[in-house]
Amino acid sequence: MDEDEAQRLDTRAEDAAPLQNPPTIVKFGGKAGAPVQAAALPSFYQYLNAIKKPGDHSENNPYHPFESEIDWETADWAKEDGPGSNAFTRLLKIPGMHDRLDLSYKTSDELNTIIDTKLPPRPQFHRHEVEVDGEKFDFYLRDTLECIRALYGAPHLALYLVHEPEKHYTARDKKVRVFSDMHTSRWWWTVQELLEAQNEGATIIPVIISSDKTQLTLFRNKSAYPVYLTIGNLPKEIRRKPSLSGQILLGYLPVTRLDHIKDDDARRRGLANLFHACMSKAMSPLKAPGVHGLQMADGHGVVRRCHPILAAFVGDYPEQVLVTGVKTNRCPKGVLDPDLMGENVDCTERNLEAILDALATLDQGPIVFVEACEQAGIKPLFHPFWEGLPYVNIFQSITPDILHQLYQGVVKHLVSWIREAYGDAAVDARFMCMPPNHNLRQFAKGISHLSRVSGAEHQDICRVLLGAIIDLPLPGGESPTRIVRAVRALLDFVYLAQFPTHTKATLAHLQDALNRFHANKSIFIDLGIRDHFNFPKMHSLTHYVESVRLFGTADNFNTSYSERLHIDFTKDAYRASNRKDEYPQMTLWLRRREQMHIHRLFIQWRLDGQPAPALSPPKLAPRLHIQIARNPSAKAVSFNELGQRYGAVDFKQALAEYIIRRAHPTFTVHQVVAVGSTLHIPFNSVAVYNKMKFWNPDAQDRKNVPETLDCIHVRPAYKDTQGRKVPGRFDTALVKESAPPVQPQGGAGQQIGVRGLRVAQVRVIFSLSQTAAHTMFGGEDPGRLAYIEWFSRFPRAPDRNHNMYRITRSYNGQGRRQSCIIPVTLIQRSIHLYPKFGPTVPDGWTSSNVLERCNTFHVSSFVDRHTYITVV
Repeated sequence: MDEDEAQRLDTRAEDAAPLQNPPTIVKFGGKAGAPVQAAALPSFYQYLNAIKKPGDHSENNPYHPFESEIDWETADWAKEDGPGSNAFTRLLKIPGMHDRLDLSYKTSDELNTIIDTKLPPRPQFHRHEVEVDGEKFDFYLRDTLECIRALYGAPHLALYLVHEPEKHYTARDKKVRVFSDMHTSRWWWTVQELLEAQNEGATIIPVIISSDKTQLTLFRNKSAYPVYLTIGNLPKEIRRKPSLSGQILLGYLPVTRLDHIKDDDARRRGLANLFHACMSKAMSPLKAPGVHGLQMADGHGVVRRCHPILAAFVGDYPEQVLVTGVKTNRCPKGVLDPDLMGENVDCTERNLEAILDALATLDQGPIVFVEACEQAGIKPLFHPFWEGLPYVNIFQSITPDILHQLYQGVVKHLVSWIREAYGDAAVDARFMCMPPNHNLRQFAKGISHLSRVSGAEHQDICRVLLGAIIDLPLPGGESPTRIVRAVRALLDFVYLAQFPTHTKATLAHLQDALNRFHANKSIFIDLGIRDHFNFPKMHSLTHYVESVRLFGTADNFNTSYSERLHIDFTKDAYRASNRKDEYPQMTLWLRRREQMHIHRLFIQWRLDGQPAPALSPPKLAPRLHIQIARNPSAKAVSFNELGQRYGAVDFKQALAEYIIRRAHPTFTVHQVVAVGSTLHIPFNSVAVYNKMKFWNPDAQDRKNVPETLDCIHVRPAYKDTQGRKVPGRFDTALVKESAPPVQPQGGAGQQIGVRGLRVAQVRVIFSLSQTAAHTMFGGEDPGRLAYIEWFSRFPRAPDRNHNMYRITRSYNGQGRRQSCIIPVTLIQRSIHLYPKFGPTVPDGWTSSNVLERCNTFHVSSFVDRHTYITVV
């Protein structure tokens, strides 16, 4: 192992540990984000005043304007989960149905009238018209400022809003900066300084726009072009959850190919100018408020002088090219020779002033305009939407895209290169034989048959890709070392890029991963698979480090969030229409759904007693780390059956030794074995459990972040309802063998690294009856126990090429698998093992038996991001 490699491995855990400690926070200070003197009622009180009518008894009815709880719940069901307007009306017309439910509406139309006239409105959609080459197109937009007001003033989001930028550091010496949410980035701090120099007391609202076409139908090729808006004042954990309504649909753009324009160049220019004309209509309201500000009240009624400023645009590569106006196959962020896009070199920042000067030549005639734009490096755009927006550099605002740049970009290419290098048969055979894990997808037929592979499927492939090629020889005798190193490096980049928090050290690891890939990528050229790597998604990786510093971590801007929003805001809305002149119906349906959502929150507030606004977000109550069902899967399984069906062949001896260890903790191993062999156990069955769940805390100990679900399955073979035999499954786990030689790094008991841990296969999870526990433990309840089979301890360092630990089965002096019984509390989480297949997969190996037939494995750290951070 060379010196640089050894140093990198030694510092990985040390660099991750500080992220688990609470950061030292430096606020911008001064008057930034400060309230103005005027104040408003909290949003829910304004809402209450809006729905009050003289003599309507709304004071005593929290469901008003609905008459009762059942009146409201039926309406809520109809709009949220119901079968459709006509079906709901038919339901209410069933004789006696309306009278028995005592509803205030008899048809879906009457319910809609209540929503439209008695519930406070939401931002309205307005139809606009744009003309391109003599043809007119409709598009639908909301007022952008009203959308921002709706998000900023949402009562259920007020607790989470951030009003001023901060600098986070790992320690009090403030030497190492921490980047996570947008308010910890350099962009917000820099723009805040510019605004404070003009007029103190600004509250920046970073506007984040995303757009992407999506298919509405499978057969008629019907598409929609939604545009979404959110604000950087909301934490990313809020913005990416559709249920919390942290994003809002801004509008639908026209979907057309402009087929009536026959010239290809003219058609492409027409499409680009059509997009920018529509987006200019949406973004122009931000120009004056971005400079001078306007008063906005948050959900608590606190009024601030807010400056909405376009901060980031989120989209895939075609959208980035469309927004920035650069040529296809060029970098949308900077200038670089196309022949260098596959190299690990930085591009030159685009000169925004020169580009704006070129756009200003439009009045000098088309020839001058086209030449000026060509010289500036962009297409001749007729007033792009970002022209004139204050404090906006659109080329800088293009953000990383985990979905399309990583999983649907470089990972997609990498998988195809590996398949071509090794052959589909060899790769498929290894994928089919990977042992199961709760967080893994089983590729029962391999991966070569997959078509239209999604980002989620590429993510699943990443979890086992390295294990499929570790010891797979390349055809022709070429050394596979470089291809293994290249795959490991690119997987490291993909996982590191998704860290929810970064420091200078972790960003250095991210850059190191990219450097390692470029140092080994030539293997694909030597094998004749690639001629070059000059494509935009490969070059985009060079921008990740600087983008994290500028706007926060990459998970702030993943286009997978937009893909998820398509379901709620576009696809479901289209299905609710009659497919004829659908956009007016879709926008009306969405507005009503939003009204019902806000009213649902309002009702809950009233039922809670109309509490005053809280000062801080509620902390998530931590779950128990381990959860096992209260009732066993089988109440009495004999020791013989445990040996035959569960493979726990030494269960009785292991139980006796455990009892002796508990009673005599000072006994040596030989004493425990000797006494345990003579111990009489007056029972011959135990209750067993087929599953244990783990709720792993956030790997970087961020607050108010849900735990990661993990699970260990321990189940013997059985027959399903069709009489087919289902193989048994006994998962592997990370077990705390003893107290670590050093205190675990990090907070809240989170451990970084494998010190004090050991891999084991869990054979049985069981408990003793009260009588048995009283007899063997003197009345002390031993709790849930597990019979496990050990693997060898972790070596001092992982392999230098693939950076994974190699382990083998452990055997005792009699040649039997080393086993023991432990409390389940020593089991930390599941772990996935890559079998060492050898040059070819041995005959008879399958996913269900590979853990039994293989003896040597490599420990995977790619099963999920929690494992990647903690198991190093």
